[in-house]
Amino acid sequence: MDISRTSDLWWKNAVFYCLDVETFQDGNGDGVGDFHGLTERVDYLAGLGVTCIWLMPFYPTANRDDGYDVIDYYAVDPRYGSLGDFVEFLRTARDRGIRVIADLVVNHTSAEHPWFKASRSDKSSPFRDWYVWRDTIPEGASESLVFPDEEDSNWELDEATGEYYLHRFYKHQPDLNVANPAVREEIRRIIGFWLELGLSGFRVDAVPFLLETEGVVHTMDVAPHDWLRNLRSFLGRRRGDALLMGEVNLDYEEVRKFYGDDGGDELHMCLNFNLNQAMALSLVRQDAGTLVHNLRAMPSLPDEAAWANFIRNHDEWSLDKLTEAERQEVFGAFGPKPDMQLFGRGLRRRLPTMLDGDQARLRMAYSLMFSLPGAPVLFYGEEIGMAENLEIDGRMSVRALMQWSPDRNGGFSEASPEALCRPLLKGRKWDAKAVNVRDQERDNASLLSWMKRLIRQRRELPEIAFGEWSFLPIPEAAVLALSYEWGERKTFALHNLAPEEKKISFQLQAGHGRRTLLDRLGDGDVDVSADGTVSLTLRGYDARWLSLH
Repeated sequence: MDISRTSDLWWKNAVFYCLDVETFQDGNGDGVGDFHGLTERVDYLAGLGVTCIWLMPFYPTANRDDGYDVIDYYAVDPRYGSLGDFVEFLRTARDRGIRVIADLVVNHTSAEHPWFKASRSDKSSPFRDWYVWRDTIPEGASESLVFPDEEDSNWELDEATGEYYLHRFYKHQPDLNVANPAVREEIRRIIGFWLELGLSGFRVDAVPFLLETEGVVHTMDVAPHDWLRNLRSFLGRRRGDALLMGEVNLDYEEVRKFYGDDGGDELHMCLNFNLNQAMALSLVRQDAGTLVHNLRAMPSLPDEAAWANFIRNHDEWSLDKLTEAERQEVFGAFGPKPDMQLFGRGLRRRLPTMLDGDQARLRMAYSLMFSLPGAPVLFYGEEIGMAENLEIDGRMSVRALMQWSPDRNGGFSEASPEALCRPLLKGRKWDAKAVNVRDQERDNASLLSWMKRLIRQRRELPEIAFGEWSFLPIPEAAVLALSYEWGERKTFALHNLAPEEKKISFQLQAGHGRRTLLDRLGDGDVDVSADGTVSLTLRGYDARWLSLH
């Protein structure tokens, strides 16, 4: 064990916090969040214990997909401020010890991007080959749709040129042609530009689609994964400690390929969609079996790589890896109404409403997520138990306005309610008067206060990030018990997914005399008998982190 090396691989023990500048804090009173407002809230994030902020897209956009339809990769959307405001935010975050990464959305652009306008204007345009064009739709092209309820094909006819262009997402988001070396060079320039301004890396959007060459006529002069290796190498040359975190929602063995397999020279991290979906089913069943099975199937990673674990992200809670019967089981428990579901595969709710506000169960779920192998990722508002707003369409229901106080507009903005970029959340149980930062900061028993303690304890346990993990043999179906060991450091994470009390015991190596397990979450230390036996009772929905002291 070398504790001095942990900062070299900072992402393995980081606490990530994903936010949308537009919905976080309005600094100029126009009803739209901006970098000035975000900068004012950096101290709040530092106090929470966040070590890396993940920014959703803030680039100029046609705004038909909440910023994921980019029209300029080298600027800040004027609604959020200027490049100067962005740099001031970065400087403030760095001063508080917080790194910043941003979404890199380069598998497609907006149809309003100047590149695509030039590409569709003339078949002889130098930008024509920056996108994927075909005379006819390839056979089988509509068999795999990302948004089956909104699109019926991955190809769209362009009336001006009489050819079809590829779009694996919406038709207003044409795919870039990564087989074109000029496109790949431009992506490197985009990365280099934002690294120079101070970013610590990127969350790479839709990585499998970025590397996909299906439908591309011309052969790519480098294998797709070799190109990802080249991108990782370029990133390392420009900034040695920069991060590439990938959105790769595939089966485990396929995900491992995006790390570079044993070479470990592609992505540094991947969001763990497989474990996330197993967690949903285990929470519904109040049984750890699905999680145990999934953890056993989780492949080993290269030394410098790590998983990014989450409960909620900014999209629907995708359940596409579950069987149809399992998916319906989760729907029935967590989203029984049709307007709570999306695409037939996911939920458009946040966890507090899915658990009916049960604080014990909610805290157990977040303790569980923070103690799984990998680094934790929070989505803004999770720390206060914020709800979704189903009045907002589609996936954006979870991207509601941050609730800062019980005051006007939840403290988000001084603008009139009609001018707000998103509607306010209504309902006495979940609105800003009931759930907000200011009230919870003043309450030592609040979810926010508890989350601060959880984050601090997680940061003090690098063995969860760097150590070897294993299961503790506890014959209780509702209990997930994990052991972490790194050198002389040992920690045990115990979670009872059921409402009933569970009496458990496990065996440690016999030591000299009596020893104590230090309780990290504050329920009281636990004695270890001389023969190494540990016996304790887990309350319903209990969570215990115990370190060998």
